[in-house]
Amino acid sequence: MRDSIGHGKLRAMERQAAGGISRRDFMKFCAAVSAAMGAGTIMSPEAIAAALTDKKRPSVVYLHNAECTGCSEAVLRTVEPYIDELILDIISLDYHETLMAAAGERAEEALHDAVKNGEYICVIEGAIPMAQNGIYGKIAGRTMYDICKGIAPKAKAVIAIGNCATFGNIQAAKPNPTGAQGVNEALGNLGVKAINIAGCPPNPINFVGTVVHLLQKGMPELDELNRPLMFYGKTVHEQCPRLKFFEEDKFAPSFDSEEARQGYCLYQLGCKGPYTYNNCPTAKFNQVNWPVQAGHPCIGCSEPAFWDELSPFYESM
Repeated sequence: MRDSIGHGKLRAMERQAAGGISRRDFMKFCAAVSAAMGAGTIMSPEAIAAALTDKKRPSVVYLHNAECTGCSEAVLRTVEPYIDELILDIISLDYHETLMAAAGERAEEALHDAVKNGEYICVIEGAIPMAQNGIYGKIAGRTMYDICKGIAPKAKAVIAIGNCATFGNIQAAKPNPTGAQGVNEALGNLGVKAINIAGCPPNPINFVGTVVHLLQKGMPELDELNRPLMFYGKTVHEQCPRLKFFEEDKFAPSFDSEEARQGYCLYQLGCKGPYTYNNCPTAKFNQVNWPVQAGHPCIGCSEPAFWDELSPFYESM
C-alpha cells in the first residue's frame, strides 16, 4: 500500500492560497531561488513558478542514513512560503522516513512501490557506514549501504543533501570507526554521480533550485566536487559584506569587543570563509540571516573533511 505524504487534494497554487500564502509571497520565494541560481540568468522567477506548479509531479524517494535529520528540518522550517507546504505539493514525496505516516511493513511497501518503475529522483541525507560490511547502520534489518545500492543506481537523478551525504561530515571525522563515506565515494563504483548540495545544513534554496533545474533543464553545471556552480561557484569570503574590513586589516579581537559590534572581520576569530565555497552571504537562511551576519565565523561546513581540516573552529588558519 502506498501512503501519500503530501496533501495531494488541491493544486499547489490553490492550496497555498487556502493556507494564506499569496501569489506575491510565492513569487517572492521564486525570485529568491532565481537570484540564487544566478540573478535570473539561468531561470526567471516566472519559469521557476511554472516548474513548481506543474501538474506532473516527479516521484521522489528520500533516504536517510547516518545523520541528525537536520537537513530535512532546515527544509521544513523555511518561510515565504513555508517550503514544507510547497515541496509536498510540487513533488510526489513517496518515501521519507521522518515525514511519512506509514511505519514498519507499510513503509517498506511504500518504498518498494515508489521505485518499481524507475521514474524517480533519489535524495539521500546522511553518510553511509561502510566498515564491516555496513553493520553500523541498519534499517529494517538491512544495511544503509544495501538499501542505497539497490535504489540510487536506478534513479533518474541522485541528490546528496547535506555534508554527511556529500562528504561524510562528522561521521567520517577521524578516527571514523564506522567507515562512513559520502554518497559518491560509497556508490561511485555503481555508476552513481550524485549532485552534492553541501552544507550543515545546506540552504534549502540550493536544494529547491537544483530540483527545478533537473526538472526543466537537466543536470546543472557542477564543480570538481559535484556541487552546482550556480550555488557553490564563489567563496563565502568573496561575497562577505565584511570583506572591506578584511582588506583594511580591521579584525575583531574577541566576540565581546567593540570591533565585533561594529561588524569588523571575524577572520582572527576563526572564520573559514576564504576556504569555503557557498552562497550563504547572498542567499541567507529564510532570506533573512546567516552566521557571519549574526556575529559568528563561518566554519566551512560545505567543504570536505571540515571537521578535521578546518578545526579548531575558533582559530585562524
